[in-house]
Amino acid sequence: MRKHWIDNLRWATVLLVLFYHVIYFYNNKGVFGGIGGFGEFPETQQYQDVVMYMLYPWFMPLLFLLAGMSTRYSLQRKTGKEWFRSRTLKLLVPSTIGLFVFHWMVGYFNTVTAAEIVFKDMPLVAKYMIFAVSGTGPLWFAQDLWFFSLIFLLVHKLDGKDKFWTLCGKSGIVVILLLGVLYWVAEQTLIMNPREDSADGLLNLYKPLFYFVVFLMGYFVFSHDEVQEKVRKAWIPLMICAVIAGVILIVTTWGETNTTPQYLCSPMNCLYGWLMCLALMGLFNARYDCTNSFSQYMTRSSYGLYIVHYLVVAAFGYQMKVHTDLPPVAMYIILTIAVFVLSPAIYELLHRIPFIRWCVFGEKKR
Repeated sequence: MRKHWIDNLRWATVLLVLFYHVIYFYNNKGVFGGIGGFGEFPETQQYQDVVMYMLYPWFMPLLFLLAGMSTRYSLQRKTGKEWFRSRTLKLLVPSTIGLFVFHWMVGYFNTVTAAEIVFKDMPLVAKYMIFAVSGTGPLWFAQDLWFFSLIFLLVHKLDGKDKFWTLCGKSGIVVILLLGVLYWVAEQTLIMNPREDSADGLLNLYKPLFYFVVFLMGYFVFSHDEVQEKVRKAWIPLMICAVIAGVILIVTTWGETNTTPQYLCSPMNCLYGWLMCLALMGLFNARYDCTNSFSQYMTRSSYGLYIVHYLVVAAFGYQMKVHTDLPPVAMYIILTIAVFVLSPAIYELLHRIPFIRWCVFGEKKR
C-alpha cells in the first residue's frame, strides 16, 4: 500500500525549497549565492531572512531521509540493476546532459557579472561551456543522490538477508532520538576552514558523508512501519521541542552566516534539524496520509518543479534588482508569484517535448 504521507511531505518540502530560494536570493547575511540584499547587516536587518534560519537546518536532510525510505520500497519491487538504471535516468541524466540543454541559462545569471567583464572577449562556445557548468545550482541534490545510489548497491549486497535492516526496525523512541547524535557526528565531516580557490567549498555544499548517513538512516531505520508509528505517536512533543530549539537557535545566532561549517556543525543547529525532521515525519503520517487530485499532481511534478524553478528565481530576481527601482517588498512578492506560477508552466511545457523531457527531467515517453 502506497504511503501517501511520504509523497505529501516530499512535495511540501520541495515547495518550501522554492520559497527559500526567493528569500535566499536577496539575503544580506553573507550566504553564498544570490545577488545580495538591500543594505548591509546589521544596519539593514532584513528580518525576512529568518526564513533561511528556519528552513535550512532540516529541509535537505529530510529529503535525503525520504529518499532512503523510498529506496527500500523501490527495491522490494525491482532488482538492484533495474532500480539503479531508473535512478541513473532520473538523477544523472538531468544533472549532466540537462546542464547543456536547460541549465546553462541558470549559469548565465550565476556568472552574468563576470560574463560582462572577464568573459567579454571569450569565444561563444567557451562561454556556453562555462554557463553550463555554472548552472548546476540545486541539481547538486540529484548528483549526490545518484552517487549514493551507486554506493548503495554495495551496501545492499552486504545486507542481502536484511539482518541489519531487521535489527534497526526494533529501535524505540529513545534510540530514534539518540540517532540525532549520529546526525551531529556526520555533520562534523565538513571542512571547517575551506581554502579559497579549492574544492573545499564544493564538498561543503554537497556534504556527501553527512547526507549519505541520513540517507542510510532513512533506508535502515525509518522505512519500518513500527518506527514510523512510534514517530507518529510522538509528533506533538517532537514538534514542541523542535520549535523551542529553533527559536533558541535563531535568537542566539541571528545575523550569522547560517551555511558556514561552524554554524552547521553546532549542536543547536543539529538538534533543531533532527527534531524537525522527526516532527514533520510524524505530523504528515498522522494527519496527511491521504491523496486527492492536487496531491497526485504534485507527487508527479514536484521533482520537475525543483529542477526548473531556479531559472525563474535567477532570471526575475536579477532583472528586478539590477534593472528596476521597485521597492524590496514588491520584488519579493513578484518573485514569489513568478516562481510558483512559471515553474509549473515551464515544467508542463518541457515535459511534453520528448527529447527535452529526457534531457531535463529524465523522463521517457509515457
